[in-house]
Amino acid sequence: MRDKQANEAKLLTKAGFTAIGLKWEGTFVGAAAGEIRNLQRELRRRVHEIVDALEPDRFFGLSYHANPASNGFIHYAVVEVTDVEKIPSGMEIVTVPELTYATCDHEKGQAIDRSYQNIYEWIQSQGYEENPVGHLTHVELYKMDKIEEEPEFTILIPVKKS
Repeated sequence: MRDKQANEAKLLTKAGFTAIGLKWEGTFVGAAAGEIRNLQRELRRRVHEIVDALEPDRFFGLSYHANPASNGFIHYAVVEVTDVEKIPSGMEIVTVPELTYATCDHEKGQAIDRSYQNIYEWIQSQGYEENPVGHLTHVELYKMDKIEEEPEFTILIPVKKS
């Protein structure tokens, strides 16, 4: 991670967790047009409906390859829960296993594609490779009040030693 936008990268092992939230399925073109931001705003509007939210002021964006041969993917905007007492109408439950992630912060005003390019370069330089368990390609961790056109978030890429 050599350019001026480079943010510190590190490894993090996160215990498995269960989350509840909203699902979106579409293309990278749709995502770039703001469809995922709309999903995130909807989650922020409805987060009070998730009874057992562990930290209702932050949420995860989970991205999965819908079909590795296509340009589409599935994205969930979810909050981690302590229990699954009730799943609100139109929401889904997602379970993520314990994984090790390469992680770095993306700051407001930075180019998102460059933040991702930097973390992928760091992964390779450290002798790791992507570990898309269950087709989970990447995770973004947001503060609920930071959903903006120029967002701030933490990038988490599942990895394993090469």
